[in-house]
Amino acid sequence: MTTRRPSVISLFTGAGGLDLGFHAAGLATAVAVEMDRRCCETLGSNKARGYPWEIIEAPIEEVSSKALLKVANLAVGEADVLIGGPPCQPFSKSGYWSKGDSGRLRDPRANTLAEFVRVLRDTRPRTFLLENVTGLAYTGKAEGLRFLLDEIEHINRALGTRYKVNAKVLNAAWYGAPQTRERIILVGSRDGREFRFPTPRFFDLETKQEPLPNGEEPFRTAWDALGDLNDPDDLEETRVTGQWADLLPSIPEGLNYLHHTDRGKGLPLFGWRRRYWSFLLKLSKSRPAWTLTAQPGPAIGPFHWKNRRLARQELLRLQTFPDGYRVAGTLSEVHRQVGNAVPSALAEVLALEIRQQLLDERVSSGKPTLLPSKRRPIPRAEPTRPVPSRYRQLVGDHEAHPGTGLGYGAQRRVA
Repeated sequence: MTTRRPSVISLFTGAGGLDLGFHAAGLATAVAVEMDRRCCETLGSNKARGYPWEIIEAPIEEVSSKALLKVANLAVGEADVLIGGPPCQPFSKSGYWSKGDSGRLRDPRANTLAEFVRVLRDTRPRTFLLENVTGLAYTGKAEGLRFLLDEIEHINRALGTRYKVNAKVLNAAWYGAPQTRERIILVGSRDGREFRFPTPRFFDLETKQEPLPNGEEPFRTAWDALGDLNDPDDLEETRVTGQWADLLPSIPEGLNYLHHTDRGKGLPLFGWRRRYWSFLLKLSKSRPAWTLTAQPGPAIGPFHWKNRRLARQELLRLQTFPDGYRVAGTLSEVHRQVGNAVPSALAEVLALEIRQQLLDERVSSGKPTLLPSKRRPIPRAEPTRPVPSRYRQLVGDHEAHPGTGLGYGAQRRVA
């Protein structure tokens, strides 16, 4: 006799980062809704690899809740968990830094929040988890979070449910993912239970002064995730191109273009904070990876410490996707799908807690399985190379960024 896995309805599924974590924690995605063709190809190609989710390829606005439940073979109230990470561009941090603000709820793309609430209202799952960028809850600009909480309260009044929402900003590195990635997580229970977010177990030894007590560990590192992998067979695919490619080897591991400013230890080639943080950003073997981006340009990292782009398997490892999972498309398409995902190890930790706290299920070990193992020793940092002569013409005094909302983009908009 087989034990039924708790059922999951997945919205804005993408490449499946959340779903893989919930699968590892013993839950099963009954239906996944995703509009991106490549992501649907990714999900479909893994059905034979033990992920038998049904896929609806369409914008969520075009999928009725009735049709969604029919594909999932679930009745109203039967789903155990509703999960999703609505597209987050209207609430992203980069909009504030470069332009001073963003449209937020006025942006048509923010309608995805309303669609998540619509499916929540119509399907009435026992629990839900919503993931988004931290900008959703910025102090003084938290109208997105306020919208969600108000709409869920409307559902409670109209339907007699008692959804209780707990929200918290989490860093995936706190829970063993080899990547520093902050996201706000909302967890709700239909019967009004309080959800206690798991206590962080992994810490930054460079900032934590006192010794770690029992049960706590140092951050997992990029070396932990990638140290057993060989260089990719297709080095041409990972070659860095563009006007800044030859400058990358002059930047030490773990640093970015700020190394070459008047406050760094390199040459003053750029103004302080005049570029995006990820410009010429490199991984360090001894630290977690920087946040993977979804749309890296020629000079946007993080790059491998060997001065190349990250290969496909390396991207998946840093997002703690299980080995053997296939992501469809070119390297740039893989990067976009993986960069938009949630680290599966973080999703697994949260899913285990949801099972135990809100679904009253015993979890045999309760230990996550997607965390990378510690690899020691960590090799020394790669040596840097001198700055090529053609970049030396940039040496000089460069104006620092004047502050949030005062950059060149904001100045042009005012003018």
